[in-house]
Amino acid sequence: MKNVLVTGGTGFIGAALVKNLVNKGFKVKTFDNNSRGGLDKLDDYLDRIEVIEGDIRDLPSVMDAMKGIDIVYHLAFINGTRYFYEKPDLVLEVGLKGMLNVMDAAMHHKVKRMIYASSAEVYQQPTHIPTNEDERLIIPDPRNPRYSYGGAKAIGEVMALHYAKHSDLETVIFRPHNIYGPNMGFEHVIPEFVLRMKEMSDNFSKSDIEFPIQGTGEETRAFCYVEDAAEGIALVAEHGKTGEIYHVGTEEEVTISKLVEIMGNQLGVAPKIQPTEIPKGATNRRCPSIARARTLGYSPKVTLEQGVKITSEWYKKVER
Repeated sequence: MKNVLVTGGTGFIGAALVKNLVNKGFKVKTFDNNSRGGLDKLDDYLDRIEVIEGDIRDLPSVMDAMKGIDIVYHLAFINGTRYFYEKPDLVLEVGLKGMLNVMDAAMHHKVKRMIYASSAEVYQQPTHIPTNEDERLIIPDPRNPRYSYGGAKAIGEVMALHYAKHSDLETVIFRPHNIYGPNMGFEHVIPEFVLRMKEMSDNFSKSDIEFPIQGTGEETRAFCYVEDAAEGIALVAEHGKTGEIYHVGTEEEVTISKLVEIMGNQLGVAPKIQPTEIPKGATNRRCPSIARARTLGYSPKVTLEQGVKITSEWYKKVER
């Protein structure tokens, strides 16, 4: 039985990954300060894992957590677009110190393999759709705090590929694309839309609502349900080539207008989209090629309609 450590293991994607790994028979430790995640995401698994509360910026804590580990999945980071603009210093501190600490601890304890969670944000505005992993990485304007996240993720990739060159640590990178699902927080488009529809329709008591969105509605994304993403990450860790990069997501590209329509139909409202200005630096179109991950056996199962229904039903019942 292999011993694995998941940093950010009580976060949204981290918790789904922990469950996937436990179900596959791994002995799992989680490491998180629970600032944005929470043990409630792992309620049914707490008696089957080792939970370590600690700060990824603290090297002694990371060193202790890394003892006896065969594979480390490094997911700990500050996510959520609002944080990129409002707390870029924290995003950078957690991203860069955290990556340095994880790699130093992994090399010190002779961990066999590290799986690094990057992001689709490293592309900013891709030059082609669907986008493959050979797309250039770019920071168009370093003065824009939004790029604190994408920039830190890109630096993390360079570190994953080159910092451990003189050690035996194997490194693999995955770039997740718009992962969603229940209990993902409130700083993301799908939960935000559900809660705004709930408020504007007086708890879904009226159907016709005016619905402002950022941009025109023709911007696109390819949303991936969290359980599919967790399976993709596990496959990357098990079968991915050392020094390689893999997309985890879907190729089901959808406009934001279509997403609003799907959600409205499922929630019993008819949102009339009101376009507003899009934030500077936002991406107009995003959809990955997952051909490389498919060679590892990756095949997302949950359609957008299915996943949005599950997620919308969950968020209908919560208050911000």
